[in-house]
Amino acid sequence: MNLPPYRDHRRATAPPRLPGRARSTRRLSAAAAVAAMLLVGCDTGTPKASPHSSGPGVSLAPSAARSASSSTFAPGLTSAATACTNTTKLAGWSNRRLAMLTIAVPVSETSVSGVTSEVSAGVGGVLLFGSKAPSDLGSRLTTLKSHVPGHLGLLVMTDEEGGGIQRMSNLVGSLPWPAYMGAHWTPAQIQQNVTKVAKKMAAAQVNMDLAPVVDVDGRNVAPSKTNPDGWRSFSGNTSVVSKAGVAYMNGLRAGGVIPVVKHFPGLGGSTYNSDFGPARTLPWSTLQKVGIPPFTAAIKAGAPAIMVSNNIVPGLGTNPASLSPTAISSELRGKMGFKGLVVTDSLSAKAISAAGFSIPAAAVQALRSGADMVMFDLGGNVSSQTSSIATAITNAVTSGHLSRSRLIDAAGHVLAVRHVKLCS
Repeated sequence: MNLPPYRDHRRATAPPRLPGRARSTRRLSAAAAVAAMLLVGCDTGTPKASPHSSGPGVSLAPSAARSASSSTFAPGLTSAATACTNTTKLAGWSNRRLAMLTIAVPVSETSVSGVTSEVSAGVGGVLLFGSKAPSDLGSRLTTLKSHVPGHLGLLVMTDEEGGGIQRMSNLVGSLPWPAYMGAHWTPAQIQQNVTKVAKKMAAAQVNMDLAPVVDVDGRNVAPSKTNPDGWRSFSGNTSVVSKAGVAYMNGLRAGGVIPVVKHFPGLGGSTYNSDFGPARTLPWSTLQKVGIPPFTAAIKAGAPAIMVSNNIVPGLGTNPASLSPTAISSELRGKMGFKGLVVTDSLSAKAISAAGFSIPAAAVQALRSGADMVMFDLGGNVSSQTSSIATAITNAVTSGHLSRSRLIDAAGHVLAVRHVKLCS
């Protein structure tokens, strides 16, 4: 950090003559202060003093700092304080607390209080399941959010895609299947209609939608065990999907809801539905031409979050994409330049267990690969599953299998998508 310019604010008149020893001490102190200032100004990688500088912040050698602090020649010089950022704040958190922030826990929208203990323990998000939301969902979620440690906010997410994939249409209004929107609505109409729904979602305290689906499919069938997309896709035309996806995304944002663009790198043409077993996408060389452009368009339009699929991508390795550093770190983060939140699809999917991973082990592998938040399905003991995931993550950091810096980075993305600033 730059220093203020040196100014001698003493009176121009000569000071009273001091006894010999006092004069000697004063000369030594002054000399040390001047030496400290010269040290700061040297071209050694330390910022030089600037006419427009506004405060202290340069770290001095201990002896120079002591001399400067006792001298009238260098007002304002103090030891440097590390600039406060979310990263520096998170570095002070325990591994367990960081791990909890990377987990989204499932809960029925009719009984959200069921995850109060997990929210109190610091999970980063909750995922609502169901088909009919209670009329007082907003007040229930407000109460749930009051248990967040430090009142740092909470990602409350659901699947509100349209058609047969709607969790709370009784509260927020219904949208048609994306295939209908892509075929019959202009991008402006998509955005307008989605905004209306999003405003009501936000009013009910739901701030994240796991949508839009930007897979390029176009098959005129309902989604099924063998086809994860069908009517969930806007079109089989890449250009139509790109425009419709961005319009849907912008509609959510205009209504105060965070969109999650899915399912990277595209499920169109998949061999199977990964929820029910191992599945493969089209070859990577094909996806780059057909399936990736809608994600590229969304990123250029400012997509805040992207979900990665559980499908294996031929040409990008043998693990599901959600567990692949090549898919996430190399392609999505590296080559495509995505800086936002990366979430996994549900790690309860049969494709994950078929690949040899338990849910906790998959969570660790997802974080190692570059994902920031993991999720799993409703069913079984949510509290026990959450604890197992957090323990697996903390153990992985302790053993060196997962770097602490990667965990801090993931936690930082979770806070950033909610615009949480720990230093405020």
